[in-house]
Amino acid sequence: MTPYGAPQAPLPVALNVNENTHPVPADVADDILDSIALALRDINRYPDREFTALREGFAEYLGHGLTADQIWAANGSNEVLQHVLQAFAGPGRSAMSFAPTYSMYPLLARASGTAWVAGQRDSDFSLTAHSAASQVREAAPDVVFLCSPNNPTGTPMPLDVIEAVYEVAPGIVVVDEAYQEFAPREERSALTLLPGRERLIVSRTMSKAFAFAGARVGYLAADPAVTDALRLVRLPYHLSSLTQAAATAALRHAPVMLQMVDEIVSQRDRISATVEALGYEAHASWTNFVLFGGVEDTSVTWQALYDRGVLIRDVGIPGHLRVSAGTDEETTAFLDALASVHSGS
Repeated sequence: MTPYGAPQAPLPVALNVNENTHPVPADVADDILDSIALALRDINRYPDREFTALREGFAEYLGHGLTADQIWAANGSNEVLQHVLQAFAGPGRSAMSFAPTYSMYPLLARASGTAWVAGQRDSDFSLTAHSAASQVREAAPDVVFLCSPNNPTGTPMPLDVIEAVYEVAPGIVVVDEAYQEFAPREERSALTLLPGRERLIVSRTMSKAFAFAGARVGYLAADPAVTDALRLVRLPYHLSSLTQAAATAALRHAPVMLQMVDEIVSQRDRISATVEALGYEAHASWTNFVLFGGVEDTSVTWQALYDRGVLIRDVGIPGHLRVSAGTDEETTAFLDALASVHSGS
């Protein structure tokens, strides 16, 4: 097996891991620092094992009538998904998703002793309700991961796909909405499907829209019976007092924190339009990144951009590269570098 990882290099423009490159607003940062300072006074004591205030904050942020007993959180959405697999998968069971998708899914599955089943997407990376349901019915996995919108392709996932998969899946269905805040505002979240579906889980993260990647905070919403099962597999006191304090403070400023989303979406759309004008194919994206195809030699193009001080991602899809939407200055630097590489080729 190969451990998860993306190249880390001290380049002027790093747009390779879908980070929110906008800093946390100063006023919000000050409140977070004050909250952490208060938490430090009791740092000699174990944190709230139930992270009650944080769960209440997430429930309020998500809305849809959710309550704190339907919320779970951990150190990044990867740990959240690991808890799900530890509770509902493992030796003798299987997990499934539709490739290409988030590369951590099979790693988490195999590390928990779970057999991995890779379903297939259409040539444009989309997934229809009929195709998805047919593949899930045949594989009968214990856990299904639906990345919505999908990483690394940015592809939207209609709710009818989720409904169809849930109807035929024998076990847990996880809808990974790590990038949901970047989807069109009028589009419904899978959170609207939770009532009456006790095997459905919707996971989120603070890493992207909330610019909180370094804090490592992920969470999910599900039936209270699901969150209760996750208590059996989490490590004791798994969320530190400092993490809980920082995340709770950030949630208090959700409207301010999310103001940068519109700017990121505008940069994403600018990237899509410009790479198309350069002759590449930009795939539809509801995320904070763009996957573009038509790259004659991905390794040569990646290296040429690297040499120009711009770091993007080769996600292993032939003829494709992926770039995160950054600030206006970062986007300009990437597009200028790509135009230079394109004209040079």
